[in-house]
Amino acid sequence: MIVDYVKLEVRRTLRDTGFVVFGVGMPVLMYLLFTNLGTADSEWRTASMVGMAAYGALGAALSTGTGVAEDKSIGWLRQLRITPLSPRQVVTGRALTGSVIVLPSVAAVLLAGGLVNGVRMEAWQWAAVAAALWTGALPFTLLGIGNGYRLSAQTTGVVNVACNLGLAVVGGLWFPVQLFPGWLRALSGYTPANRFAELGRNMTDGSVPGLMTLVVLAAWALLFGSYAVVSYRRSARTA
Repeated sequence: MIVDYVKLEVRRTLRDTGFVVFGVGMPVLMYLLFTNLGTADSEWRTASMVGMAAYGALGAALSTGTGVAEDKSIGWLRQLRITPLSPRQVVTGRALTGSVIVLPSVAAVLLAGGLVNGVRMEAWQWAAVAAALWTGALPFTLLGIGNGYRLSAQTTGVVNVACNLGLAVVGGLWFPVQLFPGWLRALSGYTPANRFAELGRNMTDGSVPGLMTLVVLAAWALLFGSYAVVSYRRSARTA
């Protein structure tokens, strides 16, 4: 049953024109703009490619929560509660949906890097970058889901945009963290977006993610996952 639920949600999301334009097209546009104004060396084009692919995945993952809030407003969540799906299965299904819909955003930016900006890597590195960003987006999917269950549809959209921009900027997805003040650079290392992008950059360097990167991402995934489950149960009590 959970597989059918995931298939349904994926189809609904990918048919959304707004998701295709802003979730897939916008990161590509920003990447090409940032790397083709003035002189950009190959190292920056590769690093920016990973950062913008991570930004696209972050936005796509958070958008899962906007769909949750909209479903809540039209009564779809009440229908789910009379099915055999448990709260944990519903949240898991939504998380799996988010994991699927981040792929177009990641793939679009990587294609722009390879075909337009001339980024060159080994075949296994391209696959490893895509896989790292795909799996690493889970904490943001859970955050979006938690917001969707806890907040109204309109508020969820605003909060998710704020989370997207805040995490992207502080996490160094748009600009190198080396340009940050010392205190902000130190803070950035503990943010999920920074460690998320680091997963992909490790792959471009041919190295493996450090232990601290995995610990930070796991901690955020646990925190956001708990938030999503608690929010779902709260929505069930207040509906």
